[in-house]
Amino acid sequence: MFKNSYYSRKLHSLLGVIPVGFFLIEHLLTNYKAFSGGHGAFLDQVYWLHELPLVLFLEIFGIWLPLAYHAIYGLYVAYTARNNVSNYGYFRNQMFFLQRVTGVLTFLFVAWHFFQTRLQVALGLEVGEVGIRMHDIATNPVYFVLYCIGIVSAVFHFSNGMWSFLVSWGITVGPRAQRVSTFIWMGVFVVMSIMFILSLTAFVNPEFQQLPQVAKG
Repeated sequence: MFKNSYYSRKLHSLLGVIPVGFFLIEHLLTNYKAFSGGHGAFLDQVYWLHELPLVLFLEIFGIWLPLAYHAIYGLYVAYTARNNVSNYGYFRNQMFFLQRVTGVLTFLFVAWHFFQTRLQVALGLEVGEVGIRMHDIATNPVYFVLYCIGIVSAVFHFSNGMWSFLVSWGITVGPRAQRVSTFIWMGVFVVMSIMFILSLTAFVNPEFQQLPQVAKG
């Protein structure tokens, strides 16, 4: 399946940015509405997404198939790769190790989150009840901690993966550019993690126990 490792790795790298990275950012902006605007604003964004033309086609070919390839090949890389201190140095080698670990954690988290939310909608949960579903998840202390771990893992995997993407595609060439890129993407990691966790804490608010009066029916 992965005989041509060069093109497999290039495709894996590209799909980690387009569209998987875009999906992560969209997910962040949608969920952050729960923190910045409350239940009504969150549902407005959810309804908008579900009313997009060909939404099922977009989900399958724009999210789930690319995500499946990126995840499966990523697990293969995590299983077969070895640290290389002589080539990358101690810090970057540790980041490479964390990239593999967070890749596995992110895969497990995304599968679990998909089961708890999107699959439940496919099985009959009303779209408007997604906020209530997230409230049930966020108010469970065990789920809350596991979600925080999954969120931080996913954001780190994306941010550090962007550093690797820029190097492997010849965009950041040379030690100085790569050093600057490290600071930028670690900053992105911090900001996105905070925004995601603020979004998660927003779902704890009792207003998410029931549909807002202004929400669509």
